[in-house]
Amino acid sequence: MEFLLVLCVLVLAYVVFEYRLRKPDQIILRETGKGLAIRTGYLFPRHFSLPVSRTAHSFTQVIDASARGNIEIRVRLAVTVAPSLKDLGTLMRVGGWKTDAVARAAKELEMVLLGAVKGSTEQQELHEIGSDRLRNHLVQHLSASTQAHGLEIVSLTVASVDPANPQIAEAMRQREQARILEQAEILSQEARIAAAKARLKADEEIASLEHTLELRRIELKRAQAEKESALAAERAAHEARLRKLQLDVDKEELRLLKDHPELLLLTPQAARLAEASQSLKNARTVVSLSPSEMPQGNDLIGVLHGLLQGALETVRKKKST
Repeated sequence: MEFLLVLCVLVLAYVVFEYRLRKPDQIILRETGKGLAIRTGYLFPRHFSLPVSRTAHSFTQVIDASARGNIEIRVRLAVTVAPSLKDLGTLMRVGGWKTDAVARAAKELEMVLLGAVKGSTEQQELHEIGSDRLRNHLVQHLSASTQAHGLEIVSLTVASVDPANPQIAEAMRQREQARILEQAEILSQEARIAAAKARLKADEEIASLEHTLELRRIELKRAQAEKESALAAERAAHEARLRKLQLDVDKEELRLLKDHPELLLLTPQAARLAEASQSLKNARTVVSLSPSEMPQGNDLIGVLHGLLQGALETVRKKKST
C-alpha cells in the first residue's frame, strides 16, 4: 500500500510538473515522423510540445531608401503578421523551435521589406512615389515571401514617404499646396461658370416666358378689340334700325297730320302750350287752324273743347259718307 501511494504521488507530481493547460490563443505543436502536428487537447506535455501564440504580431519599420537621382527618402511601414497554419514547418525553420517564433520570423521579414522598398523606390522619380502605389508593390512582392517565412500578412500600411532632406520636403509640401490651391481655384471657377450658365439659362427662360405672355396679352387685346368692334357695329346697326323705325313713325305721323290737321291739337306741343297758358294769368294763347278761323277770348280750354268736338264731327261725317 505504501508503495502504491508513493507511486500515485510520483505520477501526480509528474503530471503536475510535465503537463500544462492550453490557452485559447495558443497553438500546441508536436513533432511526428511526418513532420509537425497540432495538439487539439486541453492538456499537453511541455517537454514534448511547443506552444506558439496565434495572436497577430505587429511591428513598425523605418526604411531609409533613395529615389531616382539618389535622392534620399524615409519610408515608415506598419505591418501586422500572424502564423500561417498551412506553413507551420516553414515557420519553425525560420523562427526556430521557440515560443517567439512569430516575432523571429517577422524580424526576417523586415529584411525582405527593406529590399522590396529600396528596389521599388530606386526605379521611380520622387514625385511618383506614393503610399498607395508603394503598398500595392509590397503586397505583390510579399505574397511569396510570407509563405517562405510561415507567416500571413494581416495588414500592411505605408504610413509616410518623406524626403530625408528637410528643404526638399518643404519644397514638395509647397508644390502640393500650390497644386491643391490650383485645383480649388479651378473648381471655384467651374462652379462660377456653372452658376453663370444656370443664371443665363434662367434669364433666357424668363425672357421667353415674358415674350410668350406678351404675345398672349396682344392676342387677348386683339380678340377684345374685335369683340368690341363687333359689338359697336351691332350697336350701330341697332341704332340705325331704331332710327329707321322712328323715321317711319314720324312719316306716318306727318301723313296723318297732313290728312287730318285737326289732330294737331292732340300733339304734346299743344298740351304743353295749354299748360303754359294756365300757369300764366295774363298770357294769351292763339291757336289758328286756318286763316279764316280765329277764336278769341281767354278761355283756351273751351276753345280746345270746341275744336275737338268739331274734329270728331268731321270724322263722323267722313265715316258716314
